[in-house]
Amino acid sequence: MSRIRVLCLHGYHGSGPILREQMKPLAEDLEETVEFVYVDAPSLSTGDFGWWHHEFRGWERTRDWMADLFAQQRHFDGVFGFSQGAALVSLLVGMRGSDGQAGGRKPLSFEFAMMVGGFRSDSSKHANLYASLDSYTLPSLHIMGRSDSIVPIEDSRDLSDHFTSPVVLEHSGGHVIPGTPFIRNNVALFLGRMAG
Repeated sequence: MSRIRVLCLHGYHGSGPILREQMKPLAEDLEETVEFVYVDAPSLSTGDFGWWHHEFRGWERTRDWMADLFAQQRHFDGVFGFSQGAALVSLLVGMRGSDGQAGGRKPLSFEFAMMVGGFRSDSSKHANLYASLDSYTLPSLHIMGRSDSIVPIEDSRDLSDHFTSPVVLEHSGGHVIPGTPFIRNNVALFLGRMAG
């Protein structure tokens, strides 16, 4: 059986290698069944950081870069994001819809989404993506910390509520990718169903 491929998107001030380290406790038992593909935000090559800045400046660059990545890479079965990367995942889900692409590009194609410490964009420029309700019926997993002081748990719950049948996992920690047995077991179960 071939491994499923998951695109992994880091948080603000992060990078692909940083996310790989942050995910180690979660991913180490899954490497035989899951290929995690870590990428850097396009701004990192210019000495910048993040997928966008205040008021979503840089969103269009990230959107176009993501569309190109999906067009050029072998198929991703799912997308994982932490913090700002999780918010980006929620927008990529909207880009799966026929009206979610700019410039006549092909809609993105993936089958599931995983978000840790995520939040919804409140920008009007993303309203059309979140309005593509059919896109948000895909299986989704949401991990949130009850002690998160960066992204309050209410924001992560608001994001998960936008999905039709979210799997929600809460932990007692803060703004981290947790590696507790409860989280690891449930992530493995979710990914096992996706590999199905």
